[in-house]
Amino acid sequence: MTLHLPDAHGTLRAYEPRTEPLALTPGAPFTSRTVFSAAHVVADPYADTTPDSPAAVDWDATLAFRRHLWSHGLGVAEAMDTAQRGMGLDWAGAAELIRRSAAEAKAAGGRIACGVGTDQLTGPANLTEVRAAYEEQLAVVEESGAQAILMASRALAATARGPEDYLEVYGHLLRQAAEPVILHWLGPMFDPALGGYWGSSGLDAATDTFLDVIAAHPDKVDGIKVSLLDAQREIDLRRRLPKGVRCYTGDDFHYPELIAGDDQGFSHALLGIFDPLGPLAAQAVRVLDTGDREGFRALLDPTVDLSRHLFQAPTRFYKTGVVFLAWLAGHQSHFTMVGGLQSARSLPHYARAYELADTLGLFPDPKLAEERMRNLLSLYGVDR
Repeated sequence: MTLHLPDAHGTLRAYEPRTEPLALTPGAPFTSRTVFSAAHVVADPYADTTPDSPAAVDWDATLAFRRHLWSHGLGVAEAMDTAQRGMGLDWAGAAELIRRSAAEAKAAGGRIACGVGTDQLTGPANLTEVRAAYEEQLAVVEESGAQAILMASRALAATARGPEDYLEVYGHLLRQAAEPVILHWLGPMFDPALGGYWGSSGLDAATDTFLDVIAAHPDKVDGIKVSLLDAQREIDLRRRLPKGVRCYTGDDFHYPELIAGDDQGFSHALLGIFDPLGPLAAQAVRVLDTGDREGFRALLDPTVDLSRHLFQAPTRFYKTGVVFLAWLAGHQSHFTMVGGLQSARSLPHYARAYELADTLGLFPDPKLAEERMRNLLSLYGVDR
């Protein structure tokens, strides 16, 4: 049946939903690339909470979604930006998420890496307090048996006087890390509080400091995760990495070409967009495993329009589209987010996300997705 979807100008236009999904089946982990999907959390829709309350999480649905990703061979990047760290999920909730997901990964035989930050600090902090906060979280992740991802810290960005403070804090953490970690550079388009990270507002100088951190401890750095939405800068950066240090693209605008790579190298992946794209992304990487770059690009290039739509400015609200598509795909029974964040995007934005995802064949049950989209339209007063 025809759906009438509102566009950005408030005009309704007819759309004929797809009737058949893509045929996407589970499979083994990949051989040519290491690929993580940053995963969202499912809120408990029946919890009596407010935006200022601690997160109320539906643990069964949250862990079931991680099993879905593992079943397709993807690794899970846990308690990251996609899981609403700093936008609804506090450290207490993140710690529980890490422990539960790491235990689930062990049972399922899935790969997992977890975010280590400083978000238990709720006010001004000095460098000693920033270090201690990082250490507390690093201990939780290592005790869970997961790999650590050292995330960018709002508290460090606020208190650091220059590059030397970043070198001191990260050097201290890397020296004590039990296993090689992933370093995460999240740009201010994802979190405005991270402007000037690595001690400089100039990206060239910041890149040099970032590389200095890695060069001082290459044996403790498994890889870097770069989320700057600047493909050429990522390519230049990965070519300067010490041998054996991976580059995990976090560029949700240019991931097909960055993962495919060139004659001088390629990026692995740690991406929020691989939450809704998981099965399709997995199929594409398996094609790449055979050496077929063109086949990989043919599968993944058409998904970029959807990703750019979800990650459009203000980019930090991309999580709403990720959760919205999980609801339409049947991975959860409701469209409610931790902290009420579902209100952060408009109906036309969601309508376009539905159309792009449906066109790609992402919904396992297109009829269910259509019915849920129709219910949302009705809630907003669209009655035809």
